[in-house]
Amino acid sequence: MSTADDRATARRTLIVIGLLLATALALVLVYATRRVLVWAVVAAFFAVALKPLVDRVQRRLVRRRSLATLLVFLVAFVLLAILAALILVPLSGELARFADRAPGLLHDARAGRGPLGQLLERTGARRYVSEHSDQLRDFGSRLRQPAVGVLRGVVETVAGLVTVIVLAYLMVLEAPRITRGLLAAAGDGQGERLRRVGREVSRTVTGYLTGNLLISVICGVLTYVVLALTGVPFAAVIALLVAVADLVPLVGATLGAVIAAGAGFLHSPSAGVVVLVFFVVYQQVENHLLQPLILSRAVRLNPLTVLVSVLLAAELAGLLGALLAIPAAGIIQALLREYGPRRLRPAPPAGPGARRPAGPAPRG
Repeated sequence: MSTADDRATARRTLIVIGLLLATALALVLVYATRRVLVWAVVAAFFAVALKPLVDRVQRRLVRRRSLATLLVFLVAFVLLAILAALILVPLSGELARFADRAPGLLHDARAGRGPLGQLLERTGARRYVSEHSDQLRDFGSRLRQPAVGVLRGVVETVAGLVTVIVLAYLMVLEAPRITRGLLAAAGDGQGERLRRVGREVSRTVTGYLTGNLLISVICGVLTYVVLALTGVPFAAVIALLVAVADLVPLVGATLGAVIAAGAGFLHSPSAGVVVLVFFVVYQQVENHLLQPLILSRAVRLNPLTVLVSVLLAAELAGLLGALLAIPAAGIIQALLREYGPRRLRPAPPAGPGARRPAGPAPRG
């Protein structure tokens, strides 16, 4: 073997080793900064959804980008505050009323009287509590120990929420400048393709949010109907809580079912059973019918693609994966249509002046 061949082999070996080391370093860096990367991805998700609204406000109301962005974010915060007030004000009043009645309810439950006491008596829970009171007391004392960890988790959640809001605000504010830089770097031909991909991505994310809101409204309305028919008090507040919880993928519907079923069982065992059966049936309908159909129309994806994307992403990345599965599938579809094989690209829409394909002339 010649010296030139030895040098070429050594060079290729060094290149492979360098690529492996760079990949390992990149993976370590991603793992070390995974929390910040998750915040950035979630912020980009909301920034893409809010950018069209900011662009519209900037065109029709104010000329300055910073003022338009500030107005949109302020309106979003006001709407969230109104929604929180609609939920928390009646809920705080009910909690105060429950706190006043709690000693009497506890005394009746221990004696086996009242709806809760009768339920505990039927299920045998009262006897179990009386026989294992020492173990339950020890368990309660152990639950108090990780209070520092719970507080740390709350602080981290608040910090993450603030970081996501600030990142989303800056992304929307700097979006035109970033877009101009990318299009200038890509050139005329590639710039137009990137512009088409950007419009498709924005439409996908906005459609996903709209479809998800529609599903939550359906869940809240049906929950209110069931709670009102069964006579559960404060059906509107509970239904609003269920609708908000249903926005969270994977665990949202289950959390809403726990809230509504708990309120139903506190009212009466029969109402609790009816609400529980409703949610068991509704969750199957939502997961396998409403979500694939509504989200597929909103995001323009095949219903099977929607369902498979959510299942795979939830299995791989949990809650965040389920949240971003459908937008990610839409983005991948847009990239494949633009940069993939020609047979995957959609045909250009036929305009009024479009030339008809060659073929035999119609008879007549």
